[in-house]
Amino acid sequence: MKFFSKMERKFGKYAIRNLTKYIIITYIIGYVLQLLGRVGVPVLGYLMLDPGLILRGQIWRLVSWVLIPPGRLDLFTIIMLLCYYQLGTALEQTWGRFRYNAYIFFGLLMTIVGAFILYAVMGDTFTILGYGTQFSTFYVSLSIFLGFALTYPDMRMMLYFLIPIKIKYLAILDVVFLAVSMYQGDWATRVVIICSLMNVIVFFFMTRDYKRVNPQEIHRRNEFKKAMSRGQASNITTHKCAVCGRTEKDDPTLEFRFCSKCKGNYEYCQDHLFTHEHIR
Repeated sequence: MKFFSKMERKFGKYAIRNLTKYIIITYIIGYVLQLLGRVGVPVLGYLMLDPGLILRGQIWRLVSWVLIPPGRLDLFTIIMLLCYYQLGTALEQTWGRFRYNAYIFFGLLMTIVGAFILYAVMGDTFTILGYGTQFSTFYVSLSIFLGFALTYPDMRMMLYFLIPIKIKYLAILDVVFLAVSMYQGDWATRVVIICSLMNVIVFFFMTRDYKRVNPQEIHRRNEFKKAMSRGQASNITTHKCAVCGRTEKDDPTLEFRFCSKCKGNYEYCQDHLFTHEHIR
């Protein structure tokens, strides 16, 4: 995270605001082009991520592939796009504009890297078999959901608008689905999934709390537990919301996060993280 802080100070001003909105716009453009293909205008064929054609001079494919829509447009797709927009906007507010940009663009970059790795192994067979159609923003968009689940694992979503379920369980189902897809699919499918979701993998390991396995930290926790058992630390809390003053002792299920836009170390509960006034 220190690396991100240093990069943010240098390049933060170039980060795109409301990046999720532009991701959704690429979906819309892609589906319009897909409709043109149905009436005899095969535009998408000139946009696919095909390293062989890129190396032959069709450089625009390094960017144009983000317009390739994953699947067909239907009601379920519209609902998912609205969901991705809400989750992506929340992540941008939580992580900050620069880190969210880095998360998304790293996923896009690794998708391109995956395509070139596959081309290096398969050669022109990549183009002949049309593997370029497998490279779209589907898994990059899925990374928005997985990133949100890693940030707010205990937040509840309404499954089918009826069943409340913690988002971490939906994420586990997605991971199982991806594992099955990799097991049943060919090497092309495995490369696409692994490379496209590399941003999730990196984020997962970067946000783990490795201090908990440090011998000094283990000793400190043990001493704290002993003090708690003697009643010496009955009023000590770890988290406190800067707005409402609630702590983890008021409600053990509360999620607390620091705001990257506030000047200073201000922590907020899940109810005030997005609604508080930023302190400058």
